Amino acid sequence: MKRDYLSVDDLTQDELIALLDLAAKVKAEPEGYAGRLHGRAVAMVFEKPSTRTRVSFEVAAASAGAHPVALSSAELQLGRGETIEDTGRVLSRYVDVVVLRTFEQERLELLAAASSVPVVNALSDFEHPCQCLADLLTVREIKGDLKSRTLAYLGDGNNVTHSLLLGCAKVGMRIRVATPPGFEPIPQVVHRAREIATQTGGAVELLNDPAEACSGADVLYTDVWASMGQEGEADERALVFLAYQLNERMVELAAPDVTVLHCLPAHRGQEITDEVIDGPHSAVWDQAENRMHTQKALLLFLLGVA
Repeated sequence: MKRDYLSVDDLTQDELIALLDLAAKVKAEPEGYAGRLHGRAVAMVFEKPSTRTRVSFEVAAASAGAHPVALSSAELQLGRGETIEDTGRVLSRYVDVVVLRTFEQERLELLAAASSVPVVNALSDFEHPCQCLADLLTVREIKGDLKSRTLAYLGDGNNVTHSLLLGCAKVGMRIRVATPPGFEPIPQVVHRAREIATQTGGAVELLNDPAEACSGADVLYTDVWASMGQEGEADERALVFLAYQLNERMVELAAPDVTVLHCLPAHRGQEITDEVIDGPHSAVWDQAENRMHTQKALLLFLLGVA
């Protein structure tokens, strides 16, 4: 039976940990996986702009021996009215995996329902599950065991936040999400994360005080204040989110060996300062590199050739 990866919650705890284990092996011994996907093809459809996701997936597929086909919606008949379902039916006849970066989560669900090959969420307005894999791998590389570590997220309760909530809960981490009032993650995701945490020993906390969230945290994480499609709100959001900037004060409140993460692109001087993103606690560039390794592991997992 084919497997899709539309949400972090599509993986069990054991599968998530096994996927991180595989990613670590892929990173340490890339030559051992160089031909595992020989003869396979991966279609990557981008309805939103992309730097890290497109390059990391394309290199991951190619380095594992697959043929990557990167397309924008403007290059497909999607731009002329063909349905996402029909696109999925056709692509399934040509490729072995379809990766989609889009807006509504519903488009991914429709594509997955119509496709006979695995479908991967490369970002939607609801979740960014591939980013979460790289985040967890990075934390594990630096901190060792993930269980009982505390991650503090500052900023908007967006798609990255949703995936972090689910991912941290799955591996037994404590996650504190600090947002301005009215910008919290959606309740259904918080409820599901808390449900998972009761089974794994993790914890989920929603706060409005960024200092409280950062206090003693092992990991500090932030993201842009205005996501793609919210550019018109950027100036207003900059005023609302100013107190949630990841700066030296927040780093000083955290654990002495705190790790700083940002999924990028970063708006320096807004959600994060130069001193922090370029500072000794930053693992942002390792985090970005790990997108490639975790996505290669994901392709191997979904195609059953790990």
